[in-house]
Amino acid sequence: MTDLVLFGSGGFAREVLQIALDQNDVAPTWRIRGFLDDNLDLKGTQIHNYPILGGGEWLPENPEVRVAIAIGSPAAKRRVAERIDALPGTSYATLVHPRAWVGRRVSIGEGSIVCAGSLITTDIRIGRHVVLNLDCTVGHDAVLHDFVTAAPSVNISGDVEVGEGVDLGTGAVVIQGKSIGPWSIVGAGSVVVKDLPANVTAVGAPSKPIKER
Repeated sequence: MTDLVLFGSGGFAREVLQIALDQNDVAPTWRIRGFLDDNLDLKGTQIHNYPILGGGEWLPENPEVRVAIAIGSPAAKRRVAERIDALPGTSYATLVHPRAWVGRRVSIGEGSIVCAGSLITTDIRIGRHVVLNLDCTVGHDAVLHDFVTAAPSVNISGDVEVGEGVDLGTGAVVIQGKSIGPWSIVGAGSVVVKDLPANVTAVGAPSKPIKER
């Protein structure tokens, strides 16, 4: 078994904990040490009987542990990952729920998290620290770059490219062959029928940019 710590202590961190526990039910994989949070007032408290061990300062003293960044915000994930990447010897856990379906010829980068009910078909590249929340679908030949977050029930069609740090809201749909530029936000329930540029917030069906970020 491999030591695992979850960076984050919110609702999504509890969901990621459940993924690790469900993986252990199938095959003992993770020795869960607890959670990390930079709010040091939380140190010593517990989440579902697992301790909050401290903040990022805990990691250099425990280089053998794998880290799962259990944070939904793409920007916050990147900030935490940059700090961890600077530490010697620390590595990430890639967590895929046993009830997710992942086809052949799918590449999933380190630190990524795939929740229950998600379906990933074939010839797909998923970068580092990507989150596919509950019941997401990803079609053939799609590319999801680092730090993408897809909220529950996002549908990404075939031959789609989702740029680094894109945040896809609950129930968003991206039709086949479209691209979304880095660090854009697509609102809940939006339908992307045309390419979106970088650093915009887009909403609606069909989705339209409403502001630059």
